[in-house]
Amino acid sequence: MSEQATFGAGCFWGVEAAFAQLPGVISTAVGYMGGTTERPTYEDVCTDTTGHAEVVQIEFDPEQISYTALVEKFWSLHDPTTVNRQGPDFGSQYRSAIFYHSGEQREQAEASRAAADASGRWPRPIVTEVTPAGTFWRAEEYHQQYLAKRGMGSCHL
Repeated sequence: MSEQATFGAGCFWGVEAAFAQLPGVISTAVGYMGGTTERPTYEDVCTDTTGHAEVVQIEFDPEQISYTALVEKFWSLHDPTTVNRQGPDFGSQYRSAIFYHSGEQREQAEASRAAADASGRWPRPIVTEVTPAGTFWRAEEYHQQYLAKRGMGSCHL
């Protein structure tokens, strides 16, 4: 039986590509979560008024990859110490966020955040929010597997 995980780590294109390569990940989709606007479009989210984050929703096989392993990958994909910013992208839609789907995911995410914060890996405190998953609003089709469709491995500068 598969499970879901949802992460916000800045621009969703590169984050999706990184998670899609992991053994045990069944599928990925990019979209929006955490805000108040129903059925937001990319243009809506870019206004920074919807409250939504750009997210990657992952369907995974917990017998092949653990939720904890996904969270560990999440830490490696972005700077969790910047508020509403990743690289050149800024706005609340680019915030660092873990949207949990169960109490067990919440506990694992919070424990991982505490361990990552205490690790000394980053020079500033981690600002990643750990919050309940809400409605996942799938992004427009042209955003799905964006980098793969263009033969690109990543979009990082």
